[in-house]
Parts: sequence; structure tokens; C-alpha cells
Amino acid sequence: MLPEVVGIVLVSHSVELARGLAQLAGQVAGGEARVVPAGGLGDLLGTSSEVVEAAIAEADQGDGVVILADLGSSILTIRGILDHQPNGHIRLADAPLVEGAVAAAVTAAAGLTLEEVVVAAEETRGVSKF
Repeated sequence: MLPEVVGIVLVSHSVELARGLAQLAGQVAGGEARVVPAGGLGDLLGTSSEVVEAAIAEADQGDGVVILADLGSSILTIRGILDHQPNGHIRLADAPLVEGAVAAAVTAAAGLTLEEVVVAAEETRGVSKF
């Protein structure tokens, strides 16, 4: 059983992308992170509030959940869910999906707070690859 840490939910239009990135981020974080994919509409591309809500419930162990997402309508789906979560326990990070997911997972695995995990993810916006 994993220790209580901030959960990470990865929302993508593609189930394969969400699953693969969850595996990558989890492995880089050393297995202590709770990274849950939420992607696709069955065999189709898209996002579903039911899939995202289930992923949030799975990721949430009491220390909060950070959500990262890929494109347009996934953000709209998440914002609709967050409208019903006014306590700030679940946060959408304004971060690139891959880099943000890895930074969030590593930070969460280290046992840092919800705010620190969000900041770590969002700080990857300015990271240069060169």
C-alpha cells in the first residue's frame, strides 16, 4: 500500500497517452506517487467527466489531488468538475502535460503538500529543452 501523498490525475483525449504517461511519471517518481490516468472515451478520443471523477476518487487519499490535462475540452471537463469542489482540495495545474506530470509525481512522492506539487508542475512551463 502506498503512503498518503498528493494524488496526480492525468487527463488526456487518448487513453493510451494517459496510461503511458502515468506509467512514466510513476516510475520516475520511484513508485511512491499515486498517478492515475483518465483518458479517452472507450476506443474513441475524448474526455469524460465520469472517467475524470473516477480517477480523482482513486487518486485522492486525503492530501489532495493535482490534475494535469492535454487540450481544450479536457480543461473544460475538469473545470466543470472543479465547480463542484469549492474547497481547493483538487487543483488543476497550468502546466505542460508531460513535464508537469513528472515534476508533480516526483514532488508528491517526496511527501510535499498540495500547493508544493502544483507549483512544481507549473514551474515546468518555462523549462527549456536546450
